[in-house]
Amino acid sequence: MEFIDLKSQQNRIREELDKRIAAVLAHGQYIMGPEVRELEERLASYVGVKHCVSAASGTDTLLIALMALGVEAGDEVVTVPYTWISTAEVIALIGAKPVFIDIDASTWNMDAALLEAAITPKTKAIMPVGIYGQTADMRAVNEIAARHNLPVIEDAAQSFGATHHGKKSCSLSLIGSTSFFPSKPLGGYGDGGALFTNDDALAKKMGQIRLHGQEKKHHHPILGINGRLDTLQAAIILPKLDIFDDEIAKRQQVAARYSESLRSGALEVTVPALGEGNTSVWAQYTILSPERDAFSARLGEQGIPSVSYYSVPLHLQPVFAGLGHKPGDFPVSEKVADQGISLPMNPYLSEEEIEQVCTALSA
Repeated sequence: MEFIDLKSQQNRIREELDKRIAAVLAHGQYIMGPEVRELEERLASYVGVKHCVSAASGTDTLLIALMALGVEAGDEVVTVPYTWISTAEVIALIGAKPVFIDIDASTWNMDAALLEAAITPKTKAIMPVGIYGQTADMRAVNEIAARHNLPVIEDAAQSFGATHHGKKSCSLSLIGSTSFFPSKPLGGYGDGGALFTNDDALAKKMGQIRLHGQEKKHHHPILGINGRLDTLQAAIILPKLDIFDDEIAKRQQVAARYSESLRSGALEVTVPALGEGNTSVWAQYTILSPERDAFSARLGEQGIPSVSYYSVPLHLQPVFAGLGHKPGDFPVSEKVADQGISLPMNPYLSEEEIEQVCTALSA
């Protein structure tokens, strides 16, 4: 059984995929070729914003966003400890301090009720994360941010395609950021990412930063990075975008079957819950159980893959020891890290495979 089934997807789009790749090989514009601009235009339209700026990875997009906002050494950025390290890594790389707040016990995303208390005169931005496929409570986050005149960067590496009160992820704040890592619901065959905004000046600045700070040829008024998206990755993502909404619908059907089966059984597990006004793209289907390790072993014995994501939350990572956190500081994050196990999730799981997973868990 495939945990993330890229082979079935590839078979489905093979003809268009081959055509797109062949076109890039023919024109030879491997960096910033026409497919990159086409992808940016389509993604901006899909999200419902004016500007999309593609980049080399979802980590680069977060870094570019912070640079464009002028976040620098000595500043603080509020985020969560239950996420992939990129979220806090880029804050530290720029010289700023990641300020962690705990996650909500239901959605496992930023607990907006804790946000205001974490804001200080040094706070320069807020970076909520859309974990496992749904957004944080962006309405609440934005309201608090507005009161303090702070920009919000939505880390939507896992939630691209989801909605919050009818609006698409990546259109919910000043800047949206996503990743095209191959395992993402909309992924390439290598690294990639994109930024989204309605702010003209910010879009221009982010575009410059991803191109070494270049405004025009041989003219670099600001510092930047080499953060460009390869044309081949854009060519690969374009045919995937054609079937993206259909795949989201299939993911939602798989998640519903998992939840139905697990709730009706005798297992003592916590199934994922959607926040108010949210839809999810189900980047992963994650359950909580004190028997996490036993479940993982049982699944493995039957050839069923599973993953325990973020099993050491960021505040307990040695690289962030200097922040002075200790076990117990963020109890919800630590519980989800200790008990979370992600089951196979992809649009091409069959009814029989879903039942196989649930039967293995309850054996």
